[in-house]
Amino acid sequence: MKTLKSRLKEKIENCYLLEGDDFYLYDKAFSMIKKASKLELEEFNLLKFDDENYSMQAVLDACEVLPMGSDYKIVVLKNIAKFSENDKKMLQNYLKNPSKTTILIIFDYFDKLTNLKQEVAFVDCKRFDRKTAIAVLLNEFTKRNKQISGEAIECLLDYCNGYLTRAMNEIDKLCYYDINDPLVTKKIVDQLVTKDNDFVVYELTEALGQKNSDKAITILNSMSKEQGLLGLIVNHFRRLFFIATSGLENKELANLLGVKEYAISKQRSQINNFSKMQLKKIYALLEEVDFNIKSGAMLQENALYYLTLSILYI
Repeated sequence: MKTLKSRLKEKIENCYLLEGDDFYLYDKAFSMIKKASKLELEEFNLLKFDDENYSMQAVLDACEVLPMGSDYKIVVLKNIAKFSENDKKMLQNYLKNPSKTTILIIFDYFDKLTNLKQEVAFVDCKRFDRKTAIAVLLNEFTKRNKQISGEAIECLLDYCNGYLTRAMNEIDKLCYYDINDPLVTKKIVDQLVTKDNDFVVYELTEALGQKNSDKAITILNSMSKEQGLLGLIVNHFRRLFFIATSGLENKELANLLGVKEYAISKQRSQINNFSKMQLKKIYALLEEVDFNIKSGAMLQENALYYLTLSILYI
């Protein structure tokens, strides 16, 4: 993603494969490619396919049609959840001799076409590293003639779990909260930005690892009515267990557990809060709680507190 602008100045490719977990970066990459192509008459030359209207034959037929009043036409294949093996073969065959006047842009959020990376122009849309993400956000505040404190921007990125997609959606709200004050503070971020559930679970895990019972219970009280919270906590600790015991690299673990690499890299810093024996006991506790819920012996809300209090004393 960081080199896309310079690559587009050198050459416009006939197929771009976008993969990652930050939708803001997908949209940014798409806009950059479209701008470089100098697309005209979008109603004729921009076609989009998603799960509602997708068939590989329809996509390839669209790619073969010449543009109208423009040097290029753009065909977007957007986040298809299922590709058959035949679909993949058809696409690979097309890529051997693609239409020179068509730019095929594939949004592959579900990582279904990773095998094509060597055959197309690949654009990495995974969450930016912290330094780059903060630089992007600071630029957005500057555009609005606003400043944001260092502590506040760190919190904004944390609360949005590193997603520029979410953080961008919060900026206008933060900037216009007090139009007379040029500075956005941490207090304003705390008031206006809802914490991402994954970040809340991360905070809770930190508190449990540090045996900070007051903070752990406070977090739990604020989130106990949230749907799916127990599942997030269970999955979080299962990943911690595998990170601590498997010896696999982040990418291998992400593929094995069916999550994005960012989630593994962020959690890896937490394994120092727990010994391998503690994580083994917690893993067994998760199995116990899961069985009790499924058998009707324990309500989910009760299970949250039972799980949290038990981890504090493991």
